Amino acid sequence: MGDWIIGALINIVGSVAINFGTNLLKLGHDQREKLYSSNNQGDGKFVPKSVMYFQTWRIGILFFAVGNCLNFMSFAYAAQSLLAALGSIQFVSNIAFAYVVLNKTISVKVMVATTFIVFGNVFLVSFGNHQSPVYTPEQLIAKYSNLVFVLYCMSLVFVVALSQYLYRSGETILSDNAKDTSTHWRTLLPFSYAIVSGAIGSCSVLFAKSLSNMLRLTMSSRYQFHSWFTYSILLLFLCTAGFWMARLNEGLSLFDAILIVPMFQIAWTFFSICTGFVYFQEYQVFDTLRIIMFVLGMTFVFIGISLLAPADTKDGSNATKD
Repeated sequence: MGDWIIGALINIVGSVAINFGTNLLKLGHDQREKLYSSNNQGDGKFVPKSVMYFQTWRIGILFFAVGNCLNFMSFAYAAQSLLAALGSIQFVSNIAFAYVVLNKTISVKVMVATTFIVFGNVFLVSFGNHQSPVYTPEQLIAKYSNLVFVLYCMSLVFVVALSQYLYRSGETILSDNAKDTSTHWRTLLPFSYAIVSGAIGSCSVLFAKSLSNMLRLTMSSRYQFHSWFTYSILLLFLCTAGFWMARLNEGLSLFDAILIVPMFQIAWTFFSICTGFVYFQEYQVFDTLRIIMFVLGMTFVFIGISLLAPADTKDGSNATKD
């Protein structure tokens, strides 16, 4: 059995655990909101405990953390773009968990959208990079200073700044004209929120891949965890992973899970693939056929995203909660 298959299997289990934990986090927020609604007599004096005191939320955090640990382990055995694309399994589990855990009604439109996304990711996995070479610390440092990667990071900063600006603008418009706001803004608001979260949060994948690479070197007695580079990458990993978890938790309290979870995963998957392509130069193993199939897979994914857009409603309540 190839190393990439081992990594893929570990990643699938981790992805399902992450999605289950995410839905439990959302259930914890819903329970807190329900408690507030049932005990509030209109004077606004009742303030429920923090969501951290709800057992459902704590169990969700546990599953989320275990899933991320498994995903971290998987990066030692397979390419970053391959494992990022395997996130499609979360869309399948998201429907099941949203139905069972959150008692959500799953529409035909959501099922069709998820099917497109899954098939798209099947193409990405089938024609993606199946190699996972081990790099020395010196090689990893050189890749961080590569001109192409530096330009990519600059473009990433621009995307984050633009998305954050759009989110703040949409937030202001929704608060001023909630009843008259078009579907455009009610879709763009959670999407821009997810873009900022995914662009920064997906950097944790790159740092996790670098750490797992050095872990493999340590296991083969060719490297020890004692250099400044190791602890710098560890610190960056903790910061970006912490940012991702914080944004995910906040996003679940702001938007409907059936909408925001796929958007989170799409943004995370897209930026993880792009980062792996640029930093590890994974595109070098692609021929014309694989490029075409990979682009086709991404097209399927984007079609699924468009189908996940919320339906137009009179009160505009699909995008955010009061």
